[in-house]
Amino acid sequence: MPAKPPETTKATAEKLVELGKQIRAHRKSLRVSAVAAAESAGMSRVTLHRIERGEPSVTMGAYLNAIAVLGMELSVSGHSGSLSNTEIQDKQGWIPASINLDNYPQLKQLAWQVQGTHELKPTEALGIYERNWRHVETSALEPQEQNLIDALRLAFGEESRDT
Repeated sequence: MPAKPPETTKATAEKLVELGKQIRAHRKSLRVSAVAAAESAGMSRVTLHRIERGEPSVTMGAYLNAIAVLGMELSVSGHSGSLSNTEIQDKQGWIPASINLDNYPQLKQLAWQVQGTHELKPTEALGIYERNWRHVETSALEPQEQNLIDALRLAFGEESRDT
């Protein structure tokens, strides 16, 4: 039987739900089943689903195990308020679990050959940028897209280019 959830503020509950959504989105982007992820993290499938829903009664250790198994990292900042999606995407070093081509105009142009999807895995996006860099209009890069490129290079160890 699940533990009784601790009393949480509305803001805390919203953060847990957002964290759960990010964990689920990353798992899905990796094409890892809930059963495989749960077994790797040493928990039941039900516990993983509770984490992905942001339930506060799940232990922090279980959340961290799920995050670690998926190759994610949890960071805590001193920022005293919740960030909007735009603020998160503009943060230096932040990489989304899946990259929506509609949000990155240069990448969308470079990925013309990608059929049947509007989203890419981060490693796929970096590969497309790197293979087609000569076609990137660096002066037309929006800050959000430049931050994405910098974060992808930092995370996946690619050589830095002058942009």
